Amino acid sequence: MQQHIVPEPGDFLLSAPVPTPIRQSQGGAAGAIEIRRLAGHAELARAFATFRNAMVGLPSLGTIDGAALDRLYEPGRTYGAYAGDALVGTTDSYSGEIAVPGGTWLSHAAVTHVGVLPTHTRRGVASALFSRQLRDLREEGVAIATLRASDARIYGRFGYGIASTSAAYEIDTEGALSRMPPPDGVRLIEARDAWPVLKRIYAKQTAPRPGTITRSRYWWDMQALRLERSDAPAYVAVTGGEGAETGFVRYHPTGLDSWFTSQRRTVVVSDVVAHDAAAYQGLISHLLAVDLHHRLSFPMRPVDDALPWLFENFRSVAPAGTRDETWLRLIDVGRALSARSYGHGEAVVLGISDPILPDNNGNWHLSPDGAKRTDAKADASVDISALSAAYLGGAKWWQLAMAGQVVAGDQDALAALDKLFATAQAPFSGTMF
Repeated sequence: MQQHIVPEPGDFLLSAPVPTPIRQSQGGAAGAIEIRRLAGHAELARAFATFRNAMVGLPSLGTIDGAALDRLYEPGRTYGAYAGDALVGTTDSYSGEIAVPGGTWLSHAAVTHVGVLPTHTRRGVASALFSRQLRDLREEGVAIATLRASDARIYGRFGYGIASTSAAYEIDTEGALSRMPPPDGVRLIEARDAWPVLKRIYAKQTAPRPGTITRSRYWWDMQALRLERSDAPAYVAVTGGEGAETGFVRYHPTGLDSWFTSQRRTVVVSDVVAHDAAAYQGLISHLLAVDLHHRLSFPMRPVDDALPWLFENFRSVAPAGTRDETWLRLIDVGRALSARSYGHGEAVVLGISDPILPDNNGNWHLSPDGAKRTDAKADASVDISALSAAYLGGAKWWQLAMAGQVVAGDQDALAALDKLFATAQAPFSGTMF
């Protein structure tokens, strides 16, 4: 998993709290796993190495010195799992906000750098790390956590659910017939110097989709670090006047060894942000105007993206698959349910169970007027992972019930929940971390 989001922290001296021992057993032999909050370059460097050793297949970023660590780790948010003196697992997060249905922004933790060394998997290390992290986030007032999963088998056990899906598209540029006017007011800027402009454009988005998250300097610094340490070409185009830009696109070519002789040159679009339809159309038109390539690849777009509708021949924009995007975990159910808006539907009493954060347990009366705790009998019951999947409107309640993740007295309760949780746009973040 990569990086993410946050308001800039002030400078402060971090003192590590007294570690909490968590004892696990494996194969009948007892062993102690100690969870500590890490501080200082030496400990963060060990955490960085542990994560990358656990992930196996990550490309090298070169030498990571103290200056690089300061760009990648938000102070006070990194945890280490120790078996004796050995650091065998780690996780951290970045603070920020997430947009929920209705447009409210809630406090958010982007959980990343999760890894356990292969010498210590299946011994409760991940459970110890996540339990400690979730409890601390709750105490710190965070309402929601999200992550991007490298392994889809793990995170449901800790209350995470798949709350948004991303779609991949490929455009055959030689056969594409655009409905859009030629690009006007789009200009190229140097990719390695573009970050201040891109940050400003991203921060000025209005009417965000549910699931949109803020991007911190740590997320931007990770993007900059990768580009600094790569000799591959990269391009950035923006639309709108200088200082009043309304969108940007980042893109790069693949297959450089055979670029000039290939009959299937591909340009990959890694990031698109547009404030309105005119900006989106201008940026896509710019991509079509780039010479030499035969295919545009969009590896991560919303499942209801307007992209295919921009072309006369709809089929020139070919779906290339979907995958899970946002894994979401409600940390403060009360705040989360009260903050989002609800559609028109009959009221439902929903029973919620959370084995890790018991303050979330209880029944909630949900209606178009909002959410409130109740002692009334539940019409439907759900665990925290299924509720987290449905929270942004991505997973449907009838789907969860078909999968055995919701217990409902009748179909009317499921139908009412689907109406209450419905959103006009599919949830989507668009930020990998």
